[in-house]
Amino acid sequence: MRSVPEWIGATDDTKIPDRVKLRVFLRFDGRCQCGCRCKIVSGERWQADHKIALINGGAHRESNLVPLIYAHHLNKTRADVAERSRTYRKRLRDVGLRKRASFRGWRRFDGSPVYASDRGR
Repeated sequence: MRSVPEWIGATDDTKIPDRVKLRVFLRFDGRCQCGCRCKIVSGERWQADHKIALINGGAHRESNLVPLIYAHHLNKTRADVAERSRTYRKRLRDVGLRKRASFRGWRRFDGSPVYASDRGR
C-alpha cells in the first residue's frame, strides 16, 4: 500500500477535499467520534469535524479531523463556541481588561431597594 502525505489546508477557510473526507471516514471505520460510536449508515448526513476546533487553536489538517453525524456535529460546535467564550472572558479578566461584577444594589426583606451609595443612610 502506498503512503499518502497528510493533507494540510493552506488557510482555515480551505475546503476539505472529498478524497480527504473519505480517508477520514475509513480511518474511523465509518463511526461517529462524538462518543456515541454509532455506525454512519449509507445516506446519513455526516461531516468531517476538527477534534480541536479551529477557534480553540486546532490545526486545519487531516490528523485533526474526525467523522461526526450532522446532529452531533451541531452539538459539538455549540460546545466549542461556549469553551472559546469562557477562555476569552478569563483571559480578559486575567490581564485586567475587565473587572469582576460587583454588587450595586439589593432588596430589603420588605422589598424596598437599597443601593451601595445609599448604605450609610
